[in-house]
Amino acid sequence: MKSVDHSIKPQPSDEVKFSLPKIDKFNLENGMEVYFIQKDKLPILQLNLLVNGGSSFDPEGKKGLSNLFSMVIDEGAGKYDSLQLSDEFDSLGTHFSISSSEDNLYFSLQTLKENFDKSLELFSTVILQPHLDEKDFLREQRKMITRILQQQDEPDEIADIVFQFRLFDKVNPYAFPVVGYEGTVKNISIDDIRKFRADYLHPNNSTLIVVGDISKEELQSKLNLYFINWKPENVSNIFAFPYTTQHRKIFLVDKKNTVQSEIRIGHLASKRNEEDYYSKLILNTILGGQFTSRINLNLRERKGYTYGAHSRFNYFKESSYFYVSTSVGLENTANALQEIFNELNGIQKGVTSEELGFAKSSIIRKFPSNFETNKQIASNLIGMVIHSLPEDYFNNYIEEINSLEIDDINNAAKKYVQPEKTVTVIVGDKSKLLEQFKSFDGEIVEADINGELKNKVTK
Repeated sequence: MKSVDHSIKPQPSDEVKFSLPKIDKFNLENGMEVYFIQKDKLPILQLNLLVNGGSSFDPEGKKGLSNLFSMVIDEGAGKYDSLQLSDEFDSLGTHFSISSSEDNLYFSLQTLKENFDKSLELFSTVILQPHLDEKDFLREQRKMITRILQQQDEPDEIADIVFQFRLFDKVNPYAFPVVGYEGTVKNISIDDIRKFRADYLHPNNSTLIVVGDISKEELQSKLNLYFINWKPENVSNIFAFPYTTQHRKIFLVDKKNTVQSEIRIGHLASKRNEEDYYSKLILNTILGGQFTSRINLNLRERKGYTYGAHSRFNYFKESSYFYVSTSVGLENTANALQEIFNELNGIQKGVTSEELGFAKSSIIRKFPSNFETNKQIASNLIGMVIHSLPEDYFNNYIEEINSLEIDDINNAAKKYVQPEKTVTVIVGDKSKLLEQFKSFDGEIVEADINGELKNKVTK
């Protein structure tokens, strides 16, 4: 037997290749669009139904409606009450869940091939015959209000909510948290839930993504059978997404007796399907998108201010933003803020060829691992659908990354990292923070836990 010299480190192959199986795209008899990838290595199927009806569709005064709808719709359907429906899925070994984001409602189903028919029947029953009973609604409403009240004690949750609220400045549907606020959730009635379903839960307002062990022909037949009574309706889901011009400003949320400060810094950016996505991806990887990034090495390794700091571009369907996020010891808040801005300004001076090469390698080598399971493949297809990306997008991904030059990244840094337009949110003990900001020459405004302005801070 040939021995192996374990003292020799194995070298990675020179080239990473990736090819996603063919995407079949078709429409059901009711008009619903379906994206399908056949994967027959395991007898498992993953279904994800996307409905254009996320929290950005919530009406004024009823923020949290989409999220509450997602909690209520599976509380009984057809001949099953809530517990019976849950037991039916469990007995099949099927995982079924519903959630809401800013842009969409998500119905997710993972099942064994042998139980696909029964699971799909239950899935369609939730869509077509939900009970939407008031007693179930009131129970879920109370649970949601309790969760919102609990969030008010979590500085990291507060920082995220206030940052997005101040970034979009109340004029944009993305300004508000998916879960809503205590007052707005209390305003929601069971009639609002029923109207939401009537307005948005239609096949022509939805996209179905299926990945797994089934033929296209069999899938079409079963989907048409179980959704035959789901009819298209007129849907009005066109909303304005206005923006206001932002200038560098700090918003301080007073959270008594905290030993750390939550920091969020960022600004609006271009959408996911607009130009320079790949350049922005590499740029952010270098700046704050991985453990060895500039921001993390500075704040964690060199300064010891935090256990971790990162940055990213966060993409919605109709907008996006760039932000930096970290939690630091209260006494290091102003210093951490300064170091973050040093890095934001520093990246505009350019990246090195070593940084570019390492970022490319990191992105490319882990890319295939994002498609190992049916659930992962479906998740990536969701992003492709939401952001209207071409169907060959994933097969061209590695080539696009490899084609970028250092000038592409440097130009992206100057264009898409804008320190002078940042919104900064700090959540911490105001009485212990003000001394640190006496020499700060910018405006500091105090905000409440929802982001509403209180007053300018006297330093």
